[in-house]
Amino acid sequence: MLILGLNMFHADASAALVQDGEVVFAISEERLNRIKHYAGFPALAIKGCLDFVGAKLTDIDHVAIGQDSDANLAKKVQYALVNPAKILNLIRLRQRKQPMRDLRTLLANALDIDPKTLRFEQHYVEHHIAHIASAYYCSPWDKAAGFSYDGSGDFVSTMMARCQGNQIEVLDRVFLPDSLGSFYTMICEFIGYQQYGDEGKVMGLAPYGRDTLCHKLAEVIGLRNGSFNLDHSFFKALGSNQGMQVLPDGTVRLARHFSNRMVKAFGDPRQPHTEITQREMDLAYAMQRRFEDVLFHLLNQLHRRVPCAELAMAGGCALNSVANGKLFTRTPFRRSWIQPAAGDEGLAIGAALHAFHAVLNQPRRFVMKNSYLGPEFLGTRIESALNRADLRYRKLEREPLLDSVTQNIAAGKIVGWFQGRMEWGPRALGNRSILAHPGLPEMKEVLNARIKQREWFRPFAPSILEERQPEYFEHDHPSPFMLHVYKIRPGKRAQLSAVNHVDDTGRLQSVSREENPLYYELIRTFERKTGIPVLLNTSFNENEPIVCQPEEAIDCFKRTRMDALAIGPYLTLKTEK
Repeated sequence: MLILGLNMFHADASAALVQDGEVVFAISEERLNRIKHYAGFPALAIKGCLDFVGAKLTDIDHVAIGQDSDANLAKKVQYALVNPAKILNLIRLRQRKQPMRDLRTLLANALDIDPKTLRFEQHYVEHHIAHIASAYYCSPWDKAAGFSYDGSGDFVSTMMARCQGNQIEVLDRVFLPDSLGSFYTMICEFIGYQQYGDEGKVMGLAPYGRDTLCHKLAEVIGLRNGSFNLDHSFFKALGSNQGMQVLPDGTVRLARHFSNRMVKAFGDPRQPHTEITQREMDLAYAMQRRFEDVLFHLLNQLHRRVPCAELAMAGGCALNSVANGKLFTRTPFRRSWIQPAAGDEGLAIGAALHAFHAVLNQPRRFVMKNSYLGPEFLGTRIESALNRADLRYRKLEREPLLDSVTQNIAAGKIVGWFQGRMEWGPRALGNRSILAHPGLPEMKEVLNARIKQREWFRPFAPSILEERQPEYFEHDHPSPFMLHVYKIRPGKRAQLSAVNHVDDTGRLQSVSREENPLYYELIRTFERKTGIPVLLNTSFNENEPIVCQPEEAIDCFKRTRMDALAIGPYLTLKTEK
């Protein structure tokens, strides 16, 4: 049985293929068309799914979409009746989503086939149910608490659920306009970060702030009866785009979220690319702290209703790795499974697995043990691309490759590392990575100056051998998808100076031999040379989506001041040009 899962006409459009209950391929459209957070129809991603298994669209049995415009209709009508001026906005929103209902025509046009030949059944899965499904059905558990939260989806911002066997039982929803994700986005915009996806940047700014605005910011979002509510006077009114506009080319533009009351309370908003003052740092600190207060209030309420140790979590806000790292000390949950593509690209997997398990009642047999669900490329393709780029290279066996790469990293060189199948989700996890020495104090500045061009306050991440994590970090819960921030132990901070953030934390990736044997052996080889079982790992890109194909990796290598590129079994050095 083949099930195609889709997130379409929504930020981070994507496609995933489930074959007989197992996720075999998944990719976001941005990796193929190179438009960051692309929000159109994922035609290239769909083709990638089909090509991977050698199937045609006519072979697809079911198509599942991670949104349902009919979901929560009563709440939408209730909101419109209370806010008559918004009725037209909601009608426009519903009209904008109508093309999804003619799915056969969309798919047939995209792949140039006759729609009459398509035999699939289609399923529309409510946004947050698809999010929870993307975590729970990929986890190793047959029972868990389910939690999803983001800006908005199908008029809901937060969902709590009881997950058991094949079923996801929704226990509670938080409806718009109350949204923890919108709160975070609004503050980010106010302090000058106005692009879709900028929230992760501001999370890195928060530790530089002081506790001067927490009490004041508590006026913006309050706790109540196991839930929360926004003071809507600080926000612009909910419009037809629910805070986000998709342009004709598929790019995403955020609408202004903050109102004039926010300006009166906190002063003029910072303009992008201007100096960051202590006020912005203090606002970022207060925003992160208040975000955590609300999150743990909700999770503790969820645990009272689903008293188990396991938490399956997804939604764009689940990418807040700082909050994730505190989850075990501020809630009774002892284990978490967070979808690596926790944002909206993950809806494709969630919708497909929900259709397989909850709708078709098929037994569970899949556990997502790693995130390497994208394409990989033959050595002949890589060698051809190197030749066309006029690069000198050596083809090495596994051990000499590991030795040469780690020798370069140990010497302070920056190495592009392009191996195997591409990662699923926003994090580079050792297959599309730029690697460097974690113990050189100046490496953060060198990386930013020569390649990444990132803000000064944003930290780089450590990849650590899983079994060595307790020696270096103050928590031993694994973080295979780089979704937890933990304190670095005092005695290890000097060894990790390039990845030790200002608050002595690191957003780690714990690497096991089972999940990624080659990357694991690379880190082990580096440890034998330096005594450090850690590599600095950042995404292989330069202000663009993470590289997918060999040609993109080679182009990034050539136009930046990277020192070396290990691409498949081939190694090329800048000095060998």
